[in-house]
Amino acid sequence: MKIYNTLTRKKEEFVPIEYGKVKIYACGPTVYNLIHIGNARPICVFDTLRRYLAYRGYQVKFVQNYTDVDDKIINRAAEEGTTAKEISERYIAEYKKDAAALNVMEADAHPKVTENMGEIIKIVKTLVEKGFAYEAGGDVYFRTARFSEYGKLSHMPLEELEAGARIEVNSVKEDPMDFALWKASKPGEPSWKSPWGEGRPGWHIECSAMAQKFLGKTIDIHCGGQDLIFPHHENEIAQSECANGVPFAHYWMHNGYINIDNRKMSKSLGNFITTRAAGERFGYEPIRLLMIQAHYRSQINYTEEVVESCVSSLERMYTCWENLNFVKKTARPGAISESQKERLDAFRNRFVDAMDDDLNTADALAVIFELIREINSNIQGENLENAGYIDYAAALYEELTQVLGLLYNKKEEEIPSDILALVAERAAARKAKDFARADALRDEIVSKGYLVEETRQGTKVSKKN
Repeated sequence: MKIYNTLTRKKEEFVPIEYGKVKIYACGPTVYNLIHIGNARPICVFDTLRRYLAYRGYQVKFVQNYTDVDDKIINRAAEEGTTAKEISERYIAEYKKDAAALNVMEADAHPKVTENMGEIIKIVKTLVEKGFAYEAGGDVYFRTARFSEYGKLSHMPLEELEAGARIEVNSVKEDPMDFALWKASKPGEPSWKSPWGEGRPGWHIECSAMAQKFLGKTIDIHCGGQDLIFPHHENEIAQSECANGVPFAHYWMHNGYINIDNRKMSKSLGNFITTRAAGERFGYEPIRLLMIQAHYRSQINYTEEVVESCVSSLERMYTCWENLNFVKKTARPGAISESQKERLDAFRNRFVDAMDDDLNTADALAVIFELIREINSNIQGENLENAGYIDYAAALYEELTQVLGLLYNKKEEEIPSDILALVAERAAARKAKDFARADALRDEIVSKGYLVEETRQGTKVSKKN
């Protein structure tokens, strides 16, 4: 597999630190509100990465944090007259609902900042002792200029980063580009004891500490949204590598932005859309498909028309699954031929080739839709209507769609007894050549929300979408 590494700006052969095992750290949400659709993209993309690596035989350890202490959380708590803990726990629960509805697998570890203060303080102490950080008035800052490779992820020299950054004005810092590792406590804010007094961690240090605790000093893949490259991930590299003296992550993967109707999403523009709102309107599965139907590094545009096209695409996918299940019931015994098997296996090979090329889900989905056309045409043919072919095609279809985390709302449709009675009555009318009565019964079945169609395998009844 080849991965585009933000660190080197090129595709590289993926070689894990330990043979057969992959350690991944993904930056998780700051839990002060419902996640928006921009948050949903890295969640879905890197869940797909995890699924694919497992499919390829790797033992994957996947860690995603919760930032549960932060200015936004503290401000939200003050607005509502409650505690930061209550706010963070509430929105962790809401995040879990959205993630589950998107068919995102639970991380192997979901560490919280508030539960890892010991590890955070330990790294800050190490940086101070090594001269990479300094205390000033209860705050602790990282000396950016001391890390000669600062800027290697964003590929900009320190002077350019300084010119383009929004630098917090602070007279106690030695250099404007120095960033906070530890913040002295303010009245009414949650705080923890430390060698520098009561306080709480800066944003960047938490991920360094939790990645190290759960995955070790060097990890295989660190991933997140493109907006995190600078300063968050740049600062993670600086503080981790200065503290430990080894590379922090070998591969850095970043997904592209999402626009809303070709405009940047923002509350001020009135185009801010939560994943919950989109999921309730269109269903969550079309949202997942939207997030992976384009290459993860490309920018995507959210519009109602695009989501509706995802709804239609999923209908095609589910129809194929339903067709396979239906023909299974009447398929005559028979083994799949070698030529049929080779033809189907070619789809798997092309799917793997696409995913091996920097997780190219767009091309992988194109392969799946070609497979759908192949299946739909072949299960109608006299020579291919056998159990061996159908079972093999169904297993392959299930295998590939599961890698992408799709078709997770499959369920056998139970047809109510009154509908089945009408279908039987219609069959009797057709047999008696009473076609007017048969047509009337068909209209009645449709009016009750069901479709009935005659196929070579028999009468097929399904619920209207």
